[in-house]
Amino acid sequence: MSYSDLYTPGFKLRNRDHFAAIVRIALADGVISEEEKAFIDRLAIHLEIEDEEKSSILENSNQHPINPPTTKQGRLERLYDLARMVLADHIADEAEKQLMKRMVVGLGFPTDQIESLIDNAFTLIKDGSDQDDFVAAFD
Repeated sequence: MSYSDLYTPGFKLRNRDHFAAIVRIALADGVISEEEKAFIDRLAIHLEIEDEEKSSILENSNQHPINPPTTKQGRLERLYDLARMVLADHIADEAEKQLMKRMVVGLGFPTDQIESLIDNAFTLIKDGSDQDDFVAAFD
């Protein structure tokens, strides 16, 4: 039995949809930089996205819903990945920021907290926080 067989189809679907959300942010400025590509490649391995599925998502990322996690920790982990992608090329352009705002709302965060949530997320990423420190900062 492979490692990926331990997870339900729903788990794999959420990973695929999360990966597509990350790809959408990378494509928001029309170009995937080398840094963004490296992050996408690492994330695909981490989320167990197979090569042909990765290629399909890169071509059609808008066909996948956000599919938010039900727990606060899960939403914060997704926020961590989203913020890392926006900052992967060290340029958070306006298109990426606007797309991130929509995705953060889609993840289920309160709309009145989106700006401060994203600002805090960017600060933590720029300061080098790992995922555990990032999640703990919001508790």
